[in-house]
Amino acid sequence: MACLNKPLSIAVTSLLLAAPTHADDFGHDEYMSACASCHGESGAGDGPLAELMTVPVPSLTGLSAGNDGAFPMLRVIQTIDGRQGIKGHGYPMPVWGKRFQEDIETPGPYGAEAIVRGRILSLAYYLESIQE
Repeated sequence: MACLNKPLSIAVTSLLLAAPTHADDFGHDEYMSACASCHGESGAGDGPLAELMTVPVPSLTGLSAGNDGAFPMLRVIQTIDGRQGIKGHGYPMPVWGKRFQEDIETPGPYGAEAIVRGRILSLAYYLESIQE
């Protein structure tokens, strides 16, 4: 069974990487599900939970502007998966890597990692698409 899942997970990841339009749509859905409550629907840092935070919630639309015009893709990915230790609400920002794995059923020994990376990359591509 794992042999069938590994090619499937590789195919899903490849599809996400090869089709940025679909990745943007998928990334938008991920953003609305995991990020908009704090960062706002437009990414401006004005989500309904932002006022409850003990630190300001940053806008996500100026990431390129704050990085000499280049979108900081690696830093964004590492922030989403928890390697960047961003603080929010007095604690590290929620780490979404585990959240992305929760609904993956029997992905095989390496399938979950490939699928999670594809989902995080889709979210990062979406964030890149909303830069001002």
